[in-house]
Amino acid sequence: MTSPTGEVYRIDWLPGTDLLHGTCHCGREHTSQDPIEMWEWMLAHPQGHEPQGHEPRGTSS
Repeated sequence: MTSPTGEVYRIDWLPGTDLLHGTCHCGREHTSQDPIEMWEWMLAHPQGHEPQGHEPRGTSS
């Protein structure tokens, strides 16, 4: 799924299991058996964190 701002959210089924594996646009990952719980995590997750590799502002030389 791609958000209106172009961020990509990915949920994959792990073959041979009942597990779903989600990856946020920031690189954080989550695994769940419940698709509803996975989408709730995915849609709520971006609040309050920065994408991986992001440096806080004001730290440049």
